[in-house]
Amino acid sequence: MDNENKKELFETTPVPRAIATMAIPTVISQLINLVYNIVDTFFIGRTGNSYMVAAVTVAFTLFMLTIACSSLFGVGGGSLAARLMGQGRAEDARRVTAFSFYGGLAISLAYSVLVGAFMDPLLVLLGASSATMDYARQYVWLVVVLGSVPVVVSGTAAHLLRNMGFSRQASMGLSGGGILNILLDPLFMFVLLPPGWEVFGAALATLISNVLACVYMVVMMAVVSRKAPISPSPLAVRGIRGEDVKGVFTVGVPSALLNGLFDVATFVLNNQMAGHGDLPLAAIGIVMKAERLPNAINVGICQGMLPIVAYNWSSGDRARMDETVRTARRYGLVISAVCLVSFLAFAPGVAHIFLSTSAGNVEDTLTTIALAAVFLRIRCLASPVQFLNYHSSFCMQAMGNGRGTLIHSVLRQLVFYIPFMLILNRLWGLYALVAAVVLSEACGAVCAVLLLKAGLRRAEVKH
Repeated sequence: MDNENKKELFETTPVPRAIATMAIPTVISQLINLVYNIVDTFFIGRTGNSYMVAAVTVAFTLFMLTIACSSLFGVGGGSLAARLMGQGRAEDARRVTAFSFYGGLAISLAYSVLVGAFMDPLLVLLGASSATMDYARQYVWLVVVLGSVPVVVSGTAAHLLRNMGFSRQASMGLSGGGILNILLDPLFMFVLLPPGWEVFGAALATLISNVLACVYMVVMMAVVSRKAPISPSPLAVRGIRGEDVKGVFTVGVPSALLNGLFDVATFVLNNQMAGHGDLPLAAIGIVMKAERLPNAINVGICQGMLPIVAYNWSSGDRARMDETVRTARRYGLVISAVCLVSFLAFAPGVAHIFLSTSAGNVEDTLTTIALAAVFLRIRCLASPVQFLNYHSSFCMQAMGNGRGTLIHSVLRQLVFYIPFMLILNRLWGLYALVAAVVLSEACGAVCAVLLLKAGLRRAEVKH
């Protein structure tokens, strides 16, 4: 699709159809990547080994920090590029995408080196025990130390493509990697490698899938660069303006911090949960994978919404921007409500999907499943207010409101969630620890909506 068609999509296509055009491929990609992210836990759960599941839960926190790295330049550069397009500054948008692409490459290399150098202390800090350390170490070496670069580069490229209107192409690359991982996992875990090497096999399948997805995304950026202001060429960075570099970081840093603080909160949760034993730790790992279903759909809706909001914010079409915000919010709340009711009704069955009772220590397995079912019914209550946090944050990113996004990130995780976890766990124990997310997400959502409204009021005063 050429630039004129992209302009029509952003400016005149009916809002529900425009959101669908941008969001449906992204939602599909999010769902496939959800499966890809939980498939390791699913197949490892076939062993009936709760300690392997707990190890992947610990290691997954370090993997999720790569998402924060890709958000720094992907969301920061992508949202700025969309706003520049709305202002008719195509060449500046091209320079920003090239700068963001190589920024993602640089930060992923740095992260890989740091994790490799401090792996064991990090895993202990995250809650790894003597029973889970070897498994966790295998997973981190392959998926994080060797795999950070392809994950961050492909994630950054996906954000840039999506914000330039190429949502389908971005989603195909991420989805393809996810599908490949789903196919390779059982092959490596149960066919090519001997029993006891299931975690290594899952990690190797993930690494290979991520590398191939990265290759696709880089090629796609090169192909799209012929007809759109996006480029993976280092030469395209030349002439980038200082204010545009600042613009990338103004939104990118809060977005990365939002993801990074989520991972810090997950670390605190795992650490506190590990104090109750390996089985509760395995159970919360299962729940955090299951609850990613509504999150994946809602993040996909928000990612599809962001370029349309950013473009119309910059072009001055406030009515279209407001309609886009309202429509996306309505869609997300409906999805959240459906998932909430489903999890309340079917929590034990959902938990059982991730852990087999036909192998391993059946008593430990049944205990883990029972705990996971209770945890899921508690945590799913946060789903609607969690969406409001996502929605308001993405709107502020689209508007270039890095200050609001930063304040929201700090409030949501550092002021509410982490203190609530520590206090509730100390006062009332395990189940109160699990419930902390509901209270903190509700508080965060109130603050997010107020911050978004305040940002809109300030913009009206300026204009």
